[in-house]
Amino acid sequence: PQPFVQSGEPLHEFLRSFWQRQIQAAEQEIPDYRHPPLPLARIKKVMKSDPDVKMIAADAPVLFCKACEIFIEEITSRAFIVADSNKRRTLSRSDISKALAKSDQFDFLIDIVPREE
Repeated sequence: PQPFVQSGEPLHEFLRSFWQRQIQAAEQEIPDYRHPPLPLARIKKVMKSDPDVKMIAADAPVLFCKACEIFIEEITSRAFIVADSNKRRTLSRSDISKALAKSDQFDFLIDIVPREE
């Protein structure tokens, strides 16, 4: 398989190709419910941590699993772009922080991944 992001690729080009690949993969994917990439029981436990949630449909954790998978891939790729721009191949916490700081859509993570000073 081709890597998500190429060395030296600008963020805007990465995002365009990333979401095109995600849509194509989702349309062609046949989910393996027996071996999900993330533990469905853990996802269901997080969903049930909200006191307003009483019942969860069987397919809801599967959908959240896919959403989490895409979320992790995007943040990791964004952090790689930051590390690559600094001529490094190893991701650090500061790469993740800088990648998240470049877009307002990740502001909800400010308590988990504080911005670098």
